[in-house]
Amino acid sequence: MTSENIHSQKILILDFGSQYTQLIARRIREAGVYCEIWDYEVEAKYFDEFNPQGIVLSGGPESANTKTSPRAPSLVYRSGVPILGICYGMQTMAEEFGGKVEASNKSEFGFAKVDLVASNRLLDGLNDGLTDSGKSQFDVWMSHGDKVTNVPDGFQVIASTESAPIAAICDERRKFYGLQFHPEVTHTLQGKEIIGRFVHQVCGCDSLWTSANIIEDAITTIRKNVGADSVLLGLSGGVDSSVVAALLHRAIGDQLTCVFVDNGLLRLDEGDQVMASFSKDMGIRVIRADAEELFLSRLSGIDDPEEKRKIIGNTFIDVFDEEAGKLKNVKWLAQGTIYPDVIESAGSKTGKAHVIKSHHNVGGLPEDMKLDLVEPLRELFKDEVRKIGIELGLSKKMVFRHPFPGPGLGVRILGEVRKEYCEILRQADAIFMEELDQSNLYDKVSQAFAVFLPVKSVGVVGDARRHAYVISLRAVETIDFMTARWARLDPEILETISNRIMNEIPEVSRVAYDISSKPPATIEWE
Repeated sequence: MTSENIHSQKILILDFGSQYTQLIARRIREAGVYCEIWDYEVEAKYFDEFNPQGIVLSGGPESANTKTSPRAPSLVYRSGVPILGICYGMQTMAEEFGGKVEASNKSEFGFAKVDLVASNRLLDGLNDGLTDSGKSQFDVWMSHGDKVTNVPDGFQVIASTESAPIAAICDERRKFYGLQFHPEVTHTLQGKEIIGRFVHQVCGCDSLWTSANIIEDAITTIRKNVGADSVLLGLSGGVDSSVVAALLHRAIGDQLTCVFVDNGLLRLDEGDQVMASFSKDMGIRVIRADAEELFLSRLSGIDDPEEKRKIIGNTFIDVFDEEAGKLKNVKWLAQGTIYPDVIESAGSKTGKAHVIKSHHNVGGLPEDMKLDLVEPLRELFKDEVRKIGIELGLSKKMVFRHPFPGPGLGVRILGEVRKEYCEILRQADAIFMEELDQSNLYDKVSQAFAVFLPVKSVGVVGDARRHAYVISLRAVETIDFMTARWARLDPEILETISNRIMNEIPEVSRVAYDISSKPPATIEWE
């Protein structure tokens, strides 16, 4: 445990639109250092308030050598703190100081070998092998079409490849470093060491950001903010709300009341499982609110995905308000909002982040809501949430359960949500999960679920014609959920699942398997 402020030493990541920006943040957190992702057009007042010990400039899709190319404000370079530019981040830094960036004759996308050509603080002593001349060589991941062709004054070349002679640069005096390759991806074998060396040795940060310290800090903050008030938590049984429940229970004990909203949009037998785990096993006060009829009535006739999300989110709040009115001294509503929710919902300092979809944890809260919010996971990525869940004593099965959307089956039933559809989908999803578990595949895929399609297809059962609904199965593999690849499941296992669904659920006549990757598709269908 530490009495030091775990936010006192921190790194600021300025985002130029790279698909890997969240990976950079996770690698820095894994090194034990707090960091945040902001839009590259950071304002001076926010920058000064944040007071970072180091800055990382992310990659991005633009060309750094145009008049309209995105650039960090000059205050970033005048701040006197170390800077690490990655890919586009290196290129924009080179342009800022009089270097030159040009389109490369040969783009590099994928694996490459980089040779260390000059001694420097960031890379010395690290290698994945040696060249014929005895120089250090690194196995890295490249993803660029442009390259630096002229090094700015004060900088030197420290690494090169055949197609990119200027693969890394540095100004040791100012502690400015640029890498054309991506140290944040696992394909760069020394990437973890490089990022760790930057935040620890170059920036001078200690490893304060640990699971134990995060829990201690959260408990202290919760107790300070909540005081003697009571807290109401909407408990869904998912990873995020489960960890919030365990954390709040440790911090304030009986001041916590959990409301488990049985909205009719949950998985098979999920309600009974939640009550058993939290009320019976952990001794947490849980009120089960049967609101299925209310949710389904409000969703009747609604087929737009965003409208469904907002209705479900607002109905949650209505139920919370009603339950809160029955309790004394309830002043706070706890939520399982996590950091990617904040990023995707345009929660950056400038508010310029593109909103991909609304999140029930972040958007849709009515302005006249009577309760203040407590969101103890708001700074954490999903992998960090899982780590502190284990530290808090939650079961591995609960903590590593596949993600389940806040709107539940409401966004896994395409179009209008009906009770009949929910029942069909629950059974199909349960069969899918059971077979994945029995085949030891559940923990090998990142997320898997069934989707209900409100169309009918012709099938044959015995000598009878069946005109029934279609179920699609979805399973993906991903590291960060920002990109995902469809899982290559064994066709025989898929056949077993398909046969079981059609044989055991008479309302289904056809089963499909979704082979769309993200992008261009999203993981959820709505």
